[in-house]
Amino acid sequence: MSVLDLSARVIATAIERKTLIATAESCTGGMIAGALTDIAGSSAAFDRGFVTYSNEAKNEMLGVPHDLIAAHGAVSGEVAAAMADGALARSNAALAVSVTGVAGPGGGTEEKPVGLVWFGVAQEGRPTKTERRVFPDEGRRAIRANTVEAALEMLLAALQGA
Repeated sequence: MSVLDLSARVIATAIERKTLIATAESCTGGMIAGALTDIAGSSAAFDRGFVTYSNEAKNEMLGVPHDLIAAHGAVSGEVAAAMADGALARSNAALAVSVTGVAGPGGGTEEKPVGLVWFGVAQEGRPTKTERRVFPDEGRRAIRANTVEAALEMLLAALQGA
């Protein structure tokens, strides 16, 4: 399924379920919000997006504690969860997705290679979920595109009760 089709399904399902969505993005720089708002009528389901590329932005905009980032690194499940929780708390949304990762071409380590992305999904009334994925290092553009697609799939699954 194309990103456009996936975005359309997310928006249609969110409208049907009367659920507002927020995004908290680091490595994708707003691409998930962009994909969702490419859909006509998305204003009925999309509340806002936070682009928090720097650690300072994660702290100031989403309330991610500096000590959490220092302890686990910006690319971690703990930070992804805090980003999703922060987006939910600082919006009118009932569902939020977050992404933080190493898109490359540099910046990777043995422990956190290029292609590593952590996702967070926060939903009112449910525990926040995180997921770790390592995408093939096929370049920055591909890693970011794969991240957008995965985040949209996670939003759709959450909306469908998975």
